[in-house]
Amino acid sequence: MPPKKAAKEEKILLGRPGNNLKSGIVGLANVGKSTLFQAITKCHLGNPANFPFATIDPEESRVIVPDERFDWLCEKYQPKSRVPAHLTIYDIAGLTRGASTGAGLGNAFLSHIRAVDAIFQVVRCFDDAEIIHIEGDVDPVRDLTIISEELRIKDIEFTEKALDNLKKLTRRGGQSLEMKKLKEEEACVEKVLALLQGGGDVRKGNWSAKEVEFINPLFLLTAKPVVYLINLSEKDYIRKKNKHLGKVMEWIKENAAGDPILPISICLEERLTRFETEAEVAAELKTLGVDSALPKIITTMRKVLNLGSFFTTGPDEVRQWTIRNGTKAPQAAGVIHGDFEKTFIQAIVYNFSVLKELGDEAEVKAKGKILTKGKEYVLEDGDIVLFKAGAAKG
Repeated sequence: MPPKKAAKEEKILLGRPGNNLKSGIVGLANVGKSTLFQAITKCHLGNPANFPFATIDPEESRVIVPDERFDWLCEKYQPKSRVPAHLTIYDIAGLTRGASTGAGLGNAFLSHIRAVDAIFQVVRCFDDAEIIHIEGDVDPVRDLTIISEELRIKDIEFTEKALDNLKKLTRRGGQSLEMKKLKEEEACVEKVLALLQGGGDVRKGNWSAKEVEFINPLFLLTAKPVVYLINLSEKDYIRKKNKHLGKVMEWIKENAAGDPILPISICLEERLTRFETEAEVAAELKTLGVDSALPKIITTMRKVLNLGSFFTTGPDEVRQWTIRNGTKAPQAAGVIHGDFEKTFIQAIVYNFSVLKELGDEAEVKAKGKILTKGKEYVLEDGDIVLFKAGAAKG
């Protein structure tokens, strides 16, 4: 008999396991963050001022997640109500060298990053004499290094403080279960501190499920997933060339291997928002021979956050619900209403791919593809579900 294939070990993800996760747009001052926020959310907050710290409080907006499956279902059912999935995005004030010690907006900026679950890091690779660079000239590798170091320095501070507090507790000694847990937590935090002091980011470490439980409450900045957005001039974006790109890719490969890297021209995206109709936008993009980067940015961030979708359908409403991948049926039902999780009975389920292939529900049923699942069923991305639940207790 051939040997069994070794099961691929899934990396345990850091971060809270919520469904309403938030992404923050981060970068040095004047790299295009607020302009990107306006373009991505279609929120016109006034022209972003051309000076550092124009954004003082993080602006928040929910953006629609582009999904062809949702569009197809709406086309099929022609429902009275259409509710797509959303992603919450924050525009966070520009970072500056020395932020970890309070320079610029310093601690306020860093606390705003602590509050989000993932980071869009905007890296400026365009030259424009009219847009001041806080460091004096355009050097994306230097900018990447500044942000990386500032976040790590702050994380070292958070971790050292947490370790001091744990040591005060473990010094008491004893053999209780609580003391055993405290000593395990202390060992984990020491491991985190050693990684940070060695120049590593927490998200790049290999952590056990128990260690993840200890790390998550620290809200470390370098534990958050990052999507790098390389901000090019419109000309460079169209011709897919830029003098800084090689060095940027090299830096990310060396310091943040595996993190997604997406080229974007924020000035192009902002210009597209001035057109009045989607048809005009499509025509302009066709003329230029490029696609907007915004849909990919949103779907990539959802993937990085390990989010998926299930659908509820019918003539009254088609709705796309957001869940963390790996969610079991009762918890998915709880996303619709808390009582559904407590009183869950079963899930009637089939996947969107089956419906699209067979054409309609009657055919799905005829082929025996509609399944009845219980509490242990893990929803798959794209499942169409009808949950059955009992009456809630008064």
